[in-house]
Parts: sequence; structure tokens; C-alpha cells
Amino acid sequence: MEQGDITRAAADAVVVNLFEGVTMPGGGTGAVDMALGGAISQVIAAGDLRGKAGELVTIHTLGRMPAPRVLVAGLGARDEFDIDAVRNLAANVVRALRKPGIRRIATIAHGAGIAGLDPEACAQAIAEGSILGGYQFLKHKSNAGDDRAEIEDVVIIEHDASKVAGMARAAERGSILAEATNIARDWANEPSNHLTPSVMAERAAELARQAGMEVEVLERADMERKGMGSLLSVAKGSAEPPKLIRLGYRGRGGEGWDLALVGKGITFDTGGISIKPAANMEAMKADMTGAANVITAAWALARLGAKLNVLAIAPCTENMPSGSATKPGDVVRAMNGRTIEVINTDAEGRLVLADAICWANELGAKRIVDVATLTGAVTTALGDVCYALMTNDDALCREVEAAAAAAGEKTWRLPMWKEYDEYIKSDVADCRNVGAGNRGAGTIVGAKFLEPFAGKTPWVHLDIAGVDNMSSDRGWVTKGASGYSVRALINLGLRLAQ
Repeated sequence: MEQGDITRAAADAVVVNLFEGVTMPGGGTGAVDMALGGAISQVIAAGDLRGKAGELVTIHTLGRMPAPRVLVAGLGARDEFDIDAVRNLAANVVRALRKPGIRRIATIAHGAGIAGLDPEACAQAIAEGSILGGYQFLKHKSNAGDDRAEIEDVVIIEHDASKVAGMARAAERGSILAEATNIARDWANEPSNHLTPSVMAERAAELARQAGMEVEVLERADMERKGMGSLLSVAKGSAEPPKLIRLGYRGRGGEGWDLALVGKGITFDTGGISIKPAANMEAMKADMTGAANVITAAWALARLGAKLNVLAIAPCTENMPSGSATKPGDVVRAMNGRTIEVINTDAEGRLVLADAICWANELGAKRIVDVATLTGAVTTALGDVCYALMTNDDALCREVEAAAAAAGEKTWRLPMWKEYDEYIKSDVADCRNVGAGNRGAGTIVGAKFLEPFAGKTPWVHLDIAGVDNMSSDRGWVTKGASGYSVRALINLGLRLAQ
């Protein structure tokens, strides 16, 4: 963040913008147009720049400005432009300019001028979008070539000196939110032979040390002593030891936990004895996305100094078939004494979450939000546009919805009517882990299974299975692990801290 004149910015590229239908640019874009002798106006008149959303036009300055090139980004219709559009624009710009020779970008604060958006919100959105849009996972590529080109600096140039300090703080906040998201993306993109439960525990502990957080990792024997038979039933088939990770941040001090974030951490899911089809099974390396998201969200809240006490709990294990694996029809007992008939071993995420939620209650959490790539049914219902919310508490759910909306994430609340309790009734145990018969509502059934473990504690369940992995870049969302829910969880913590 710098105070200055965008036409004099020392950068490899300067970024300005244009609303659809504008023929005479003003503000920062107009200043750059004048510095270029009307070059932007000429491109508009020629019909090569119309300001449509997603439009990116590069103009070479030929020595008329310190920067060798200017990128004009289309903003679309003025009445449809909002903070989400700012975030997506910044991401698209970074991707478009990511090439050898471009290391530093100077940009005006999109939306903070004629659009009338809050300048600090715009600065945060630009920081988020730039970092999220520039993300790539190239760790295991030995020859990535030009793909390794990276933008090193994105500097927002603000003419009004009175706004710079506040915008700088907002940009720093946005950077932390985006950095947390990218760490979670790294973990979810990591092959499962490189990210076992033990490695996840090591990485979580390192983040905790960086942020001065409490860290505790329960081993198999610890879980056995606590009676976590539901979680351990999933781990039985794997040679990799399970880990139950807990990070704690006491931002307001004192006793109690204002918020517990609980995330499903299946570092690879074969389906167990109820084995999955071979096609696309490689994507199951990302079945630990929920765990990555809650760990990195809590880390970000610690870095931001949020005034609340927050827990991140991540039950981590593989789900593998073997001679020791749990079998369909087995009955297991969770930490709270509830017995479960395991009908399908591929419905394992809810089994590990059950004991983790029980532990959050034992630790005294006042609110619980769990995050999981839980059901294929949610993709059938909602596609890859939004994720599902289910709850036992309207007030907490509204907070989660608002926090997600502020992150540019769409959510849809599904019902939790008591009639759905019938779906998980078992003849031999307190409940079954999947719905009886072929009655549908698979996403709701998953939440209904978890609800008794939350008990009377306000609780929200996020099923992100439809949005956790994307087939292409789309605004701030990148191909592969998307990072959905990380910033929503951070926003939730910040809202509760207020």
C-alpha cells in the first residue's frame, strides 16, 4: 500500500479499470489515459475495450510512463459491481500478468472511486484476490517452466494520503486470510503418501508454534482411554497411526472456548471394506480438507489477534481396507456412549467427527462448527456453486451465513426436521451411520447423524464436498483445492470476537 500517483508508479505493469459503457475514462484510469496521450480512449473508440466484466486489455506505454505496460480491466455493469467482483478481478489480473518479466504490479483501488465502495474493504479484497488468484501447486513438478513465474508484489496506489493507513491495515488482514487459505490448499493438493496423519500433526504443530498457540496431539492409546471407538473404527484398517489434533488460541484470555472448529481429516479415503470405484479415487487425497481448513483458520485468527478463545480439532486417519478393518454390520461406541451400527464403511467422515465433536463438548466449547467433505449427495443437490449448512441453532447459523457471504462464498441451509431422525434408526444400536433404504436426503442424514454428538451446544455443520475441488480457475477460486470455508471460518471468529 502506497500513497502516490498511479501514472508515476515504478512497476512492471499498472492496472486500471473501466465500467461497461464508459467512453471517457475518469479517476485513475483517466489520469493514465492522459499520460498515454489518450491511448485508452482510442482503444475504447476502436471497439477493442468495452469494459465488460472479465475483459483485460494490455496497452504498452512506449516510455510515456515508468511502467512499460498498462492493463485495463473491465468491471462490467456499475449496478452489479460489488466487493466480490473486486476480489475476483484482482485474482484474474494476477493470473493474466503471471509471466516472466512481470514481478511488480501497481494497481488503483478498484471499486473505491466511482463505484463508491468502502476503500478499506476494496483494499482487503484486492489483497485476498491477488494472493488467492496467484496460487499454484507446483511442488512435485521437476520442470514447470514458465509456470513458475510469480508476481512478487502487488501494490495498491492511493492518491488520498488520509486513506492509506486504514487501507494498509485492511490489505494486511486480507493477506493473512488468503495466506491461510493457500496453506489449506497446499495440504489438500498434497498426495496422501506425502501427507499422512502424522505429517498433518507435524505441520499443524509448526503453525501453532508460529502463532504462539496451544497444541496437543492425541495418539491411539489416548483415544482408547477416552472411549473414542467411533473414530478408531475408521483407523483400524490402516498401517498409519491416527492422530487427533487440537490447536488452541486464547485471544481474550481466561477459561472456556468461545468457538470450536472441527474438521474431517481423512488423509486418504478408499471407502474401506465398502470400497469406492477405482475411477477418480485419486481425488480422495483431499478428504482431509475440513481438517486443513479449521487448522489454518484458527492459525489466522491467532495471527490477527482476534479477541476470542478458539479451538481447532482435527481427527486424522486413513480409511483403508484390510484384515483388521471395520466391517459393515459392526457396532462401535462413541465417546459419549452412543452406539453406532456401521452399515457402510465409506460413510466414515461422520464417524471421526462424532468423537471429535464429543471432545469439543468435553473441553467446554460454547459453539461448534464442523467442516467436512462429507457426502456426494451435496454435489447432486447443490453442484459446485455453494455448500450446505445444517444446524441446531438459528442464531449461530445466521452468523456463519454472514461470515461466508463476506468471503464471497455462497451457502444454502438444509432442513433438520425431526422426521429425518427415522432415517438413521438401527435395529441393533442407537443409530446407523447411513440412511435406511433408498430414501435420499443423504446430506441431511449425515448432519442428523452428527446432531446428537453436539447435544445442546449450538452447532453448525458445513458439507463442502461439492466445492472443495474445482476443475478450472474461476475468479479467486483456483483449479484443484479451492480453499472454500477457510475465510468464512476466519470471518466467523472475527464476528464473534466483536
